[in-house]
Amino acid sequence: MAEAPMTVEVAYALPDEQVLLSIEVPAATSVRQAIERSGILQRFPDIDLGGANKVGVFGKLRGLDEPLRPHDRVEIYRPLQADPKESRRRRAAGN
Repeated sequence: MAEAPMTVEVAYALPDEQVLLSIEVPAATSVRQAIERSGILQRFPDIDLGGANKVGVFGKLRGLDEPLRPHDRVEIYRPLQADPKESRRRRAAGN
């Protein structure tokens, strides 16, 4: 007997635009499969799942091949623009 489909969300945010897509996927869908099925890679062709962009579920980093559970929110993270440690050093130095 086939398992029922499940609903998950795929989220991506730019400084001036945020996208949250709710999609229905088969049970045992991986993080990568959900991202691909959502169509977000066509909407934002700069997303690089193999390099610059990390992914997570509810704020915790996850691998692309990890399975999802119903109602998970897959988040695609942009690369940091500045090193947080260096930014703190500059603020502490008064610059």
